[in-house]
Amino acid sequence: MPLVTIALPVRNAGERIDRVARSVLGQDHPDLEFLICDNASDDDTAERCRALAADDPRVRYHRQPENIGILPNFMSASRLASGEYFRWVSDDDVLEPTLVSRSLEVFGKDARLVNVTSQTSYKGDDGVVSTSPFTETGLGSDDPLVRFTTMLRLLNASHLLIDPLYGLLRRDVLLSLPRRNMLREDEVMATKLALAGPWGHVDEVLAHRHWKTEKPAVLARRLGVPSWQAHCATTLEFLEVYRWVGDPENTPELTDGQRRRAQAAVRAAWARRERRVAEHRTRKLARLATGRDTR
Repeated sequence: MPLVTIALPVRNAGERIDRVARSVLGQDHPDLEFLICDNASDDDTAERCRALAADDPRVRYHRQPENIGILPNFMSASRLASGEYFRWVSDDDVLEPTLVSRSLEVFGKDARLVNVTSQTSYKGDDGVVSTSPFTETGLGSDDPLVRFTTMLRLLNASHLLIDPLYGLLRRDVLLSLPRRNMLREDEVMATKLALAGPWGHVDEVLAHRHWKTEKPAVLARRLGVPSWQAHCATTLEFLEVYRWVGDPENTPELTDGQRRRAQAAVRAAWARRERRVAEHRTRKLARLATGRDTR
């Protein structure tokens, strides 16, 4: 059976470590590595992780000598992993025991696949748990342009449909794609993975996550990126995607005509996102003007 690495990039998780560790180590797939990348925590995270590693040989604990930032710690986890297949997990996630085995079943039926996602439930800031089935077929297409435009459409849809970077990935494909520290880099990476190859999906709720709403300025501070990026995050995101997909060195699987069509799709997706943001702001201003917005 293939070795699967589930990696937890973490900083100051404290007691949350114990619950996520139970769900990872409770997987019914026998060949498992649980890799914890501790980004120089200054609470009791290190002690908890060392205890886990001492109790279970499947646990590997790596501690960064200093805080290297959120994205570099995520990238470090994918490089340090040993598994042929790889998945990230967050410190407040819970995985069903069959997540890995069900995902590998899908990989086993289709050698083309680079990523297998599953239906996920999300607990919002209000405590309400929500989920939604995923019925899109475009990500499974042999045509990279179809996969790319499908992903662009999904990035402007509900987050309940798919969590692109929290699927089970072929690690060699993941490592072949560069990443850049910026706001919404996860969405940029999702488009690169869509171009890299077809995806599969398990239409069962196999993961449970928290959906956190953070203002761009707060997230910029956490990521260590310039604060001005918070004011133009959408434009920077789509500009990054536009440049990537237009470069033949990055997208040899596309023809020149497909690249032009892909860039046109990026412009359209950017415009849709900007219209949605403008409409949201207009509605908020209207509520403020009528005294109905008490936030």
